[in-house]
Amino acid sequence: MWSWSISAGHLFGREIRLHWTFLALLVFIASTEYPAQGSVNAAHAIALVGIVFACVVIHELGHAFAAMYAGEQAKAIILLPIGGITILDDSRQFERRPANAWLQEVRVALAGPFVSIVVAFVCGSILLAVAPEVQLWTRPHVHSNHLLRSVVWINLYLAGLNLLPAYPLDGGRVLRAFFTRTMDPVMATRRAVTIGQSFAMVFMLTGMLSNPWLTLIGFFLFIGGQLEERTALFHSVLQKVRLEDIMLTDFATLSPADTLEDALDKAVHTLQDDFPVIRGGDMVGVISRQKILDALRSDGNGYVQSVMNRIFEVSDRQESLEIAFRKLTSKNLNIVPVVEDQRLVGIVTLQNLMHSMALLAESRKLRREALNS
Repeated sequence: MWSWSISAGHLFGREIRLHWTFLALLVFIASTEYPAQGSVNAAHAIALVGIVFACVVIHELGHAFAAMYAGEQAKAIILLPIGGITILDDSRQFERRPANAWLQEVRVALAGPFVSIVVAFVCGSILLAVAPEVQLWTRPHVHSNHLLRSVVWINLYLAGLNLLPAYPLDGGRVLRAFFTRTMDPVMATRRAVTIGQSFAMVFMLTGMLSNPWLTLIGFFLFIGGQLEERTALFHSVLQKVRLEDIMLTDFATLSPADTLEDALDKAVHTLQDDFPVIRGGDMVGVISRQKILDALRSDGNGYVQSVMNRIFEVSDRQESLEIAFRKLTSKNLNIVPVVEDQRLVGIVTLQNLMHSMALLAESRKLRREALNS
């Protein structure tokens, strides 16, 4: 999800990221309007995509501010043409939620459509008062040759679309919130995604017979549902898997008395990017391969002790991955040592954690398919 998006800047302290589907929207506008016009005004097509982008940003900021009021912080918003996916602050996304969390989720979900309706009403009132020649009610409602009219209708369509009970649309989030009252959040998400995928198929099939815009909406809906289901699965794995299941037990260590050149020589012969620093039987720091290289380039050869990071977190082998992940992300760490009886027995790094997550998720999927067959 993150790798298929690019940063579009920051707004109110939140990173705004643009999903690749916005490029698909630009191509779609050009391809659908070319037969009707004989030529496409590139500037108008780009402007229409820009309007969609702005409307989606405003819609998602409604969610973000509602979540902030409820005590949850969003660090980033990934934008799709039909809405967005909010990435919560890593240090808080695994906290236990209160009993009425479902009601809070409903309020946050409905904030987006409410903001879109308000924006459409305000813009429509202004256009009717100062520019009646825009012909607000004339079809087509959304078109690159009628940008002012499109502002109003894009917001109305965005609000109406998101009220459908099709996850990950806002109506689907409301549905998922109701499901969480009686079932596990992951199961609730999967059920909501299944319903959303049904809507996506209906949109795509109907669009093939009548309106190509419906096909595009169905495609975006399908992509968004897949992204959300994978995120839910990732979180469920984090909660259930213990560190002893994925920690590295065959790893290299360094001594604070090692020179940086010796440390780099050891690093060359291992796939590790991060190393525990051990004095006697005690762990006294951590250092990364990149830190070793940077220190050698800037100051020449020295000792590991002078550049190692003395701030690190320690975990028990029975701790869950969600705790390890929180420790890694909340303090911007790359490695968590795993100890037993004050003895270092393994390490967990972001590199091997993400690799293990992919393998664990795939193995669980295969086992689930085997049980269903």
